[in-house]
Amino acid sequence: MNVFTRRIRGFRLVDLVGLGLLVVIILGVYLAKTLAGRERAEIARVERQIVAEQARIRLLQAEVAHLEQPGRIERLAVGYLKMAPVPAIREAHPDQLVELARAGAAPSATAVSDVASMVDGEGVVPGVPPPPPPEALPSQMAEAAR
Repeated sequence: MNVFTRRIRGFRLVDLVGLGLLVVIILGVYLAKTLAGRERAEIARVERQIVAEQARIRLLQAEVAHLEQPGRIERLAVGYLKMAPVPAIREAHPDQLVELARAGAAPSATAVSDVASMVDGEGVVPGVPPPPPPEALPSQMAEAAR
């Protein structure tokens, strides 16, 4: 018997094999299309996420540009740190640098700078809570109870 003429339950074997291949191809195309749709949805989600992150980056860059404005920094330095521009008499010209180096360091002042006093706790830095009070030692608490 020939493969092309052999019959199974009234159908030729070639027709059954062709039908089987057709079903397999249809299922393969359906699965490929479904997977491609999922990938397309994932790509769209990632692209939306990228656009949102780019918008956030632009917002943060605008905020940094605002925070780094020289006028704003100057206002904060004057208002909070009580800083002022360096007077002209305190500036040195390049030809004076050798004389200043030979003279040595200036004697240290007894008063600390405004910034150092704030760091040391003598002043209050706006926006920073003061340090907690020191806890009493158990021996001090016992003496206070007497």
